[in-house]
Amino acid sequence: MTRRASITRTTSETDVSVSVDLDGSGRAVVDTGVPFFDHMLDAWGRHSLIDLEVHATGDLAVDAHHTVEDTGIVLGTAVASALGDKAGIRRFGSAVVAMDEALMLAAVDVSGRGRLFYDVSVPIEFIGSFDTTLAKEFLTAFSMTAGITVHVYAFSGENAHHIIEAVFKAVARALREAVEIDPRADGVPSTKGSL
Repeated sequence: MTRRASITRTTSETDVSVSVDLDGSGRAVVDTGVPFFDHMLDAWGRHSLIDLEVHATGDLAVDAHHTVEDTGIVLGTAVASALGDKAGIRRFGSAVVAMDEALMLAAVDVSGRGRLFYDVSVPIEFIGSFDTTLAKEFLTAFSMTAGITVHVYAFSGENAHHIIEAVFKAVARALREAVEIDPRADGVPSTKGSL
């Protein structure tokens, strides 16, 4: 079974192409024009073990908002497409990730009902050209289009870089567990028979 997808979305604000392989090794090739965001997506690929190729151009002269949000939309759409009918997946995943003083919990449910529940306080500032409020915007867009319920909870954190990096890594690790094929599972992991 091949669990790969490639999605492109073009608007008047952005042009985003994403390819994923859910059964990859964590190889990431990323170019969004927003260096810190590229770093976060590289970490996402590495820790989810999802091979990821992301190319985005956007109206960065305005700011990075459209580029980051639209990348979340396209990545979520690609993951949903690669999951297909979701037969055999574990469905649920969770991870606790520490990065220096920052400690994050992420839990995901590949439910078909995409929502983000985000209890993370991040200093509002810029990390390079990345506005720290965009981490939540990215995860909102991703969760909605992927059809994945995502919970992120911060136990601690002061440094914005550490907080956001721990968030991305925790969600990636939880996603890795949830989309893995469970060798003991038969069919779709739902009493309804579909997700």
